[in-house]
Amino acid sequence: MKVSLEWLRELVEVRQDAADLADTLTNGGIEVGSVDDLNAGLAQVVIGVIQQLDRHPNSEKLWLCLVNTGEKSFSVVTGAGNLRKGDKVPLALPGAELPNGVSIQASKLRGVLSEGMLCSAEELLLETTVGAKRSAGGILILAPEAPVGEKLAAYLGLDHHVLDLELYPNRPDCLAMVNVAREVSSLTGEKTHLPKWADTTQLPRLPFSEDIRVVIDEPDLCRRYAGLLVDDVKIAPSPDWMRRRLSAAGVRPINNIVDITNYVMLELGQPLHAFDWETIEGAVHVRRAQAGEKLVTLDKAERSLDPDMLLIADDRKALGLAGVMGGLESEVTAKTRKILVESAHFAPVSIRRTGRRLGLRSEAANRFEKGVNPYGCLAALGRVSELLVRLGAGQPLALVDEVGRLPGPRQVIFTARRTAEVLGFAVSERDLRLVLDRLGFPFKLEGDEFRVEIPSYRMDLEIEEDIIEEAARLLGYGRISATQPRGGQTEGRRTEQQEFRRRLRHVLVGAGMDEVTTYSFVRAEADAAWGSAEDAVALLNPLREEQGVMRTSLIPGLLEVANRNVSRHNLDVSVFEIGNVYLADQPDRPLRRLPRESLRVAGLAAGKSKRHWLTSPYVHDFFYLKGIVEKMARELRLSFVFRPARDEPLLHPGRSADIYLGETKVGVLGEIHPAVAKEWAPERGVVFELEVDPLFRQAGMRLKARSVPRYPGVQRDLAVVVPREVPAVKVRERILELGGELLQEAEIFDVYTGQPIPEDHRSLAFSLHYLSPERTLTDEEVNALNVRIIEGIQQDFDAEWRKE
Repeated sequence: MKVSLEWLRELVEVRQDAADLADTLTNGGIEVGSVDDLNAGLAQVVIGVIQQLDRHPNSEKLWLCLVNTGEKSFSVVTGAGNLRKGDKVPLALPGAELPNGVSIQASKLRGVLSEGMLCSAEELLLETTVGAKRSAGGILILAPEAPVGEKLAAYLGLDHHVLDLELYPNRPDCLAMVNVAREVSSLTGEKTHLPKWADTTQLPRLPFSEDIRVVIDEPDLCRRYAGLLVDDVKIAPSPDWMRRRLSAAGVRPINNIVDITNYVMLELGQPLHAFDWETIEGAVHVRRAQAGEKLVTLDKAERSLDPDMLLIADDRKALGLAGVMGGLESEVTAKTRKILVESAHFAPVSIRRTGRRLGLRSEAANRFEKGVNPYGCLAALGRVSELLVRLGAGQPLALVDEVGRLPGPRQVIFTARRTAEVLGFAVSERDLRLVLDRLGFPFKLEGDEFRVEIPSYRMDLEIEEDIIEEAARLLGYGRISATQPRGGQTEGRRTEQQEFRRRLRHVLVGAGMDEVTTYSFVRAEADAAWGSAEDAVALLNPLREEQGVMRTSLIPGLLEVANRNVSRHNLDVSVFEIGNVYLADQPDRPLRRLPRESLRVAGLAAGKSKRHWLTSPYVHDFFYLKGIVEKMARELRLSFVFRPARDEPLLHPGRSADIYLGETKVGVLGEIHPAVAKEWAPERGVVFELEVDPLFRQAGMRLKARSVPRYPGVQRDLAVVVPREVPAVKVRERILELGGELLQEAEIFDVYTGQPIPEDHRSLAFSLHYLSPERTLTDEEVNALNVRIIEGIQQDFDAEWRKE
């Protein structure tokens, strides 16, 4: 918000200079980002009168002017052809640094000395500030009464500063000049001089018209819609004082009607819009757009709308995007003679959603998004009415005010004792009376309780602590003394859960994976495919459609990472993420309670490792990622069981597994189905996802040392032929059961199909490691265990012992 100090002085007594006022506001919680001097670049530009005008002796396109500034005459060469003897013009003297960056020095042009430069409005960056009648395409011609010798900035009223406020979202009230004036008054104790129609009780005495009919179809999105019908409209440039103030605020002057609506928006904080009344057919409707409905906006762009967007329309067509931008068909033009000025209150969520989806930003939308005073609509129209009459721009005829669901009055109760407890210094009732009087808040003191009526323009004040914060701002933060922290000292260390996550992260990084962090908001379609559509938490106001729901699975985010890498020709992808998913766990929409957060770990691998002179590249396939999951289990001292995956349509049916911890399913592992990979993932990508909490509950947190075996182990290889449909993991689990305590490990080292193995069978070769902590095992003991294992496998799986 750019605040013109000249404009501000009209609304409140300001005795400080710009720098001191900026410090006062910043110390009071209204941060001033910068103080801009509008006189910068014009310090050495003065008003001169052309005494003599001749052709340049050496050029047909140049003119030689003799310009008098009252004390001295200067010879100036110019190429402009719009000058006449007696014109008052801006003269940049030698040494001037113009606003457009040009440095002025005395120099010869075609052999004739030029002692300065005559300036155009564009060169002085005044094209939107000065309404000179002969500035287009040439030198800026000033009014005949312009005083010769006076500095141009002083004559144009530009010898003032602009404060650039960097407002936080909780203070949208300071997007209005009158509220900035109130803020200055409360911080300095000076009196305010608010404009005539800023008080909502002083409404223009106009009849409510039956000719203006308003229908609010969406009362939740439009709490109030007021309109002022104006006849005998005369489109013309605005007066210089209004154009200067608009320009100082960063708003481009257009014409008197548009400028009045923008001026009142800056002054009172209420966005306004003017429609050409002759283009409105029937009633004014505030409704949702229809799917596929089109609207050409004021920027001449055709917009495709959807039902989430709020429109202003008549009985036949759309007139504008509510609170964002008007439509081109209902634009006020030079031929307009009758207008309807809109002053409404729209829901912030609706305006924000419309603006983001269409990529539209405007001063009006910025205010509606942050919050506008719902009781300021009529005051704004009153101010518009007063300015229209004063400037002769139109004659107000009638007023309409359709009220929906306005918020009720707010009251906050607090005490001096509670204020002192929160702030940490003594606060008396007299102090609080002073604070509330400066803020202009009506209050009653009942016993020791202050009952404060909160003005409608202060939407940030709702609870006791909000008023206490106001007291701190006005009494001064300097009264809060520095104190040492209280309470006993505690030893800082990680919790067991934090340690477990740290170990889990180290295991995966040690396995060659890279950790990533993805957004918790994902596309609804992707989340429904990989997670749980029933448990998805949809956002009412997503940043964009691709982030419409909170994730119920980590896999969609990892797929985006993988696709981004593959599209940039990084074919060695091996990433993981540890993060929360969000599950509604309730049928109600909107939710009645917060969603359940569940911590998960997920990984994705695709492509193959980079080439290396020492080793051959290896493919990131199902067994690569399964090996990493098994390594995770070993490091965390867990025992995972892999079983054929069920109900996982997005995974390859022959290369996927459900992961169990005991009899509890804790995750899934598998290669992405080829049909799915075409849309969602890189070719032959492999993923896993595990619940972290069950792992944490069963993992051994303390490392246990194991002594080196005192006795040698015995190694045996065993190959069995089993039907193809028998999972290798089942055979391995049965071997470990049959081997008993002496069998330490059974690892698959070969899978073979082909002659002489039958077509519907395969050979699985296991390496068995036997060990006893108490003695050296004999061949007879090991052979007996081997026979027991072979007989058990043959019986359970219809297997055949492969002796060769």
